[in-house]
Amino acid sequence: MTEKTDTHPKTPLRKGFLRSLVRWLAIGLVLLWSLAALILVTARWIDPPTTVVHIQRRLQAWIHHMPYHERYKFIPLGQISPDLQHAVIAAEDARFYQHHGFDWHQIRIAAEDDLEGDRTRGASTITQQLVKNLFFGTGRSILRKGAEFTLVPVAEFVLGKRRILEIYLNVVEWGPGIYGAESACRYYDGTAARNVGREQAARLAAILPAPLKRRPERMNNYSAHP
Repeated sequence: MTEKTDTHPKTPLRKGFLRSLVRWLAIGLVLLWSLAALILVTARWIDPPTTVVHIQRRLQAWIHHMPYHERYKFIPLGQISPDLQHAVIAAEDARFYQHHGFDWHQIRIAAEDDLEGDRTRGASTITQQLVKNLFFGTGRSILRKGAEFTLVPVAEFVLGKRRILEIYLNVVEWGPGIYGAESACRYYDGTAARNVGREQAARLAAILPAPLKRRPERMNNYSAHP
């Protein structure tokens, strides 16, 4: 008579393993979030030496055996032309000084456009884009969005608007290997960021939605915008 194999003792072991796995994953996520929040706190005083987007581009160039030359120089906000500051805010987040990290008005408009199949632009604020640049790169996922949603209020609270704008203008991607206003102005216009005028600023701001595809000389229509 063939004896039946008793599989019941394995079930509690399997459940225990899954519970432990979930627990350690949760602990890991909490630790990563805490590290990101700590980095945001230190960024109030310390300029970021790099971002996940910068690292991502280096890895992509290495994987595809492409040449890569990084231009990145962090400068104080006072050394960036007010015209360029205003142009970037107007192009990327017109209500930057009115919201607290999320522009719910633009989110509602974007959601309505999605339903109508007529989405023309995103609803991410400068604060959201900064958090994404610093920690998440250019990829998209529900997990990334969830973490971003919890870190944006931290950035608004510990950094404040001026520091958020300063860091964003210094780390944002402005072309292949070109990061920040100073590098962009010197590369495209051969001048320092403090010297950029209104038309140059408008053309530079127009690059930001697609920095790997757009060039300022093709953005002449933007320079006519008020």
